[in-house]
Amino acid sequence: MKIRMLIKRSTFLFTAVIISFFISSLALAEEKAEEKGEVKKVHIKLPALREKAITTFAPEVPPPITRKQPAVVEVHLNSSVKTMEIKTGINYTFWTFDEHVPGPFIRARVGDTLEIHHTNSDASGMPHNVDFHAVTGPGGGAPVTTVVKGEERVAWFKLLHPGLYVYHCAAPPVMDHIANGMYGLILVEPEKGLPKVDREFYVFQSEFYTKKIAQAAPAVEGHQHHMESDPNALPTNAAFPPAKSEDDAFWGEEAGGSAGPTQLEFSHEEGLAEHPTFVVFNGQYGKHLGEGSLKAKVGERVRIFFGNGGPNLIASFHVIGEIFDNVYREADLISPPGRSIQTTLVPPGGATVVEFGLEVPGDFTLVDHAIFRVEKGAVGFLHVDGEPNHNIYVSDQDTTPCKGCLVHP
Repeated sequence: MKIRMLIKRSTFLFTAVIISFFISSLALAEEKAEEKGEVKKVHIKLPALREKAITTFAPEVPPPITRKQPAVVEVHLNSSVKTMEIKTGINYTFWTFDEHVPGPFIRARVGDTLEIHHTNSDASGMPHNVDFHAVTGPGGGAPVTTVVKGEERVAWFKLLHPGLYVYHCAAPPVMDHIANGMYGLILVEPEKGLPKVDREFYVFQSEFYTKKIAQAAPAVEGHQHHMESDPNALPTNAAFPPAKSEDDAFWGEEAGGSAGPTQLEFSHEEGLAEHPTFVVFNGQYGKHLGEGSLKAKVGERVRIFFGNGGPNLIASFHVIGEIFDNVYREADLISPPGRSIQTTLVPPGGATVVEFGLEVPGDFTLVDHAIFRVEKGAVGFLHVDGEPNHNIYVSDQDTTPCKGCLVHP
């Protein structure tokens, strides 16, 4: 009996030693693989259904999710730089996702797994990544999506909470990447989806901080250094020469002159001082004025997905001539919405969803009601076509034109 007990005990100890050695060897192999930069094999349980995300650029929004079960939602994002007009006659070199500011609108459903493929074509060698506010885990995914030019990283994130979330680059210095345009929105629909509306729009507010014209360099493609060359630089309200007369275009229009577009450069110091040159909707001064106005019809119901990239200022989102029927404050899509609200606050890195019906025709003005920001670009129009409704809006006088007015066209 004692001999059998000894044999069993010896066998158990030998087995335990073998298993321990195997686990240690496996861990060592994984460590060596990591040191060599090899890809680790990780076994995860993914939904059986797979789809490639339909993404859109502002102000367009992808169609609502109609499926009733979770899916793997494949999204491709590329980080790059691109010189574009920030205002008529004025260029700026933006840091972008997919060469747009803001980046693409992503639409998914709670319970989905986001499969993100992130690439980098920024020739400067600057690393970029993606911090999704919708993601649960370190850095919102930033540490596992960091790439330099020519690299691709793939990561999977389960979307646990419904809501409208900001995503942005979080490579250091984080504030510079955000201030130069690297942000967008991801909507995670609740299981039952959102109430039906006739039109949806994507509007994203953000600020840009630039050196004054005297400090700006000729127009070139590439990154601007985040340090000022002149420590005694004037505040950004001196960035442009004053208008020559009341008939001249608003500040900055004449800056380009006949010599071609002026190239503005990023100023880290103006960002630190919170002195923006521009506060804009969807990446450009005047993007939704005139022909760029959002468009709808009387009798329709509208939903606006509104985000604020900051990086510094709280937005006071208001539509002149409308009252929000529903406001999903801080993009909370679970709680009952606020009702009959005039203006809603959206912090940097935050979002909201507003809905309202259109009872009368005309031009309705989107503004940040910190109203001086209108003159920095935080203004746009929603143009509504249709028959007048004199039971709601009527006057015994003709409309008075507001020549040159940015708030009432």
